[in-house]
Amino acid sequence: MTEARAPQVLVGVTGCIAAYKSCEVVRGLQKAGCEVKVVMTEHATRFVDPVTFRSLTHEKVAVGLFDDPSDPIHHISLAEWCDLFLIAPCTANVAAKVACGLADDLLSTTALACAAPLMIAPAMNVHMYEAAPTRENLETLRARGVVVMEADEGYQACGDVGRGRLPEPDAIVARALEVLAGAGTPADAARPVPDMAGLSVVVTAGPTVEPIDAVRYVSNHSSGKMGYALAADAAARGAAVTLISGPVALEAPAGVRVVAVRTAREMLAAAEEACPTADMAVFAAAVADYRPVAPADRKLKKGADDAALAAIELTPNPDVLATIGAAKRPGQVIVGFAAETDDVAANARKKLASKHADLIVANEVGEGRAFGTDENQAILVTAVGDEPLPLMPKPELAHRIWTRALALR
Repeated sequence: MTEARAPQVLVGVTGCIAAYKSCEVVRGLQKAGCEVKVVMTEHATRFVDPVTFRSLTHEKVAVGLFDDPSDPIHHISLAEWCDLFLIAPCTANVAAKVACGLADDLLSTTALACAAPLMIAPAMNVHMYEAAPTRENLETLRARGVVVMEADEGYQACGDVGRGRLPEPDAIVARALEVLAGAGTPADAARPVPDMAGLSVVVTAGPTVEPIDAVRYVSNHSSGKMGYALAADAAARGAAVTLISGPVALEAPAGVRVVAVRTAREMLAAAEEACPTADMAVFAAAVADYRPVAPADRKLKKGADDAALAAIELTPNPDVLATIGAAKRPGQVIVGFAAETDDVAANARKKLASKHADLIVANEVGEGRAFGTDENQAILVTAVGDEPLPLMPKPELAHRIWTRALALR
């Protein structure tokens, strides 16, 4: 019987101040049992001497297309050797080259020739990171199945503060190991690890609408994007997913059972039916707190019905999260969301207890944040503490939420 070999990771290092952190990435991969080789751009050698990586890997460090006479087609041998090509840090320039298919040095030529999964961890100045061309290039790469980590936020070497910092080496290594675990073949490069196989989960998403009359209603700005991202990620990771959705303009994720509802009471009824047998439930819907007491079955007319329109009596809606949380069975994980405008973490901690939840995803809303956007910034609040997360695409946040929820089981 042939002994399984160690995963082989090619680490690409590009020219920016964060290049020194690649040493920690290399060591982290080695500690996890990976065999590592390094390819550098010429500019990267201005920040870290190739000798450093040679000392860590005990392998020649590849820099130039023609620097190894014994291997005249070095970019092909490197591309065929690796199970994962990880570029960390990846500058804006290299991300642009890879997105456009340019191949003018050893690293970019190897990336173009590589059939193994490709993963990049961007690092650059905040203004470069947020520039439209960079965002478009990163989205192009994601659409092609490249695993793109979102940059961290904080103080940068140039003195600016914002997104663009290289993610922490431990986080890069953890994500790389996930990609390796889920990539049995090159076609599986973007497939998540099936770590939710056999689990049944429920997700609520979108707004509820509470009728005033036949045409008017009380609602909110929720687009449903976060809930749909959660449903899609859970399904991709092998879970059986029931998505209870208020009215949204989104396509149902593949492999997900959708239960369409409109009002808070309909959402509660659907949740009470689906949740008792679920292993985990995430309540991402923005449920209306109140509903009109006596909605009209016709359109109320201005002039004729001014009194009814001027004073609409409201009554509280049932609390879907609190109701399901109170009925939680042992071993079941309940996740709620807290959309706050102030004291975000403190209010989320109160909600954690009052709703009988295991995890609260707290996010600040208003002024273009959270509702309707493609990105979100959150704090994961549990009984053992808070985990602040940087701004990231909602699919990536969904992945982080499920990973944290799994750890609570």
